[in-house]
Amino acid sequence: MSAVTPFMQSSWLRPKYLLFAAIGIMLAYVIPHDESFLVHSKDPMWQHYEPFKWWLLPHGIAGACALLLGPMQFSDRLRQRFRRLHRVVGRIYVAGVFVAAPLGVYIQHFEEGMGDPRSFSIAAAVDAALWMITTGIALIFILSGKVQEHRQWMTRSFAVTIVFLEVRVIGGVTGFDSLDVHANETMVWACLAFSILSADLVLQSQELRRSHPVVGRHAPASPERMLESPIGQSDRVCLQSRRGVSKHEVIPNGSLTTWNHSDPRSTRSVTLSRPVLRGRSGSDCHPPSIGA
Repeated sequence: MSAVTPFMQSSWLRPKYLLFAAIGIMLAYVIPHDESFLVHSKDPMWQHYEPFKWWLLPHGIAGACALLLGPMQFSDRLRQRFRRLHRVVGRIYVAGVFVAAPLGVYIQHFEEGMGDPRSFSIAAAVDAALWMITTGIALIFILSGKVQEHRQWMTRSFAVTIVFLEVRVIGGVTGFDSLDVHANETMVWACLAFSILSADLVLQSQELRRSHPVVGRHAPASPERMLESPIGQSDRVCLQSRRGVSKHEVIPNGSLTTWNHSDPRSTRSVTLSRPVLRGRSGSDCHPPSIGA
């Protein structure tokens, strides 16, 4: 008989960490490609942002807080060891969402006055609404003490959060960001649709892993190894056969791994390979597999 024991996947290969690595790569691409104007005061983009630059500042800070602090909320170790920090970061995330989302819609209203189509403003409003609704539902669940549902809706909320990165990465890699505003609008709609789908795919994969745990098989254990015990100690076990339950004394034979099974009434060999169970008489019994 082989011993089967569960084991955990390598922590660095978990899908959660692979996703966070992808987010880090997207950030490393977006910051120099799309946000470099922040450190160049003479960049032409400042002229474009001049009418609403003071609205852009809180929008950017709040959105950055949600984007950068969000991954911390999915850390099991952080949540278990630093509960208070987890709650504080969660409140900052929620505040960031409810500040950045409506300001984004307001800024897009300025963009519409500067020539952007109304349909782009609608896309921005839908994005903001999804962001606030998913975050609000997650907040309601945690206030009600429903942790599992809270985690599920936080996953959906953060999926909407990274739409900001996805649109810019896709636009920069494909060159769509150099096309007209309708190409950007199409990317926003596509990323919004994918965000909810991807979040539910992640949640479903987690459920599948819980229902089908990964196990590892070790080499078959020998009968001697199955009965290891310190030298000098003896024990009594109950062996169940067709004739009933009989008591046998297990006596160590001068080795840490070799045992003799004394049975004055029978010369059959036995192999004990199952967990300790409580017998009828109240003593510990090991249901064995008995071979002739």
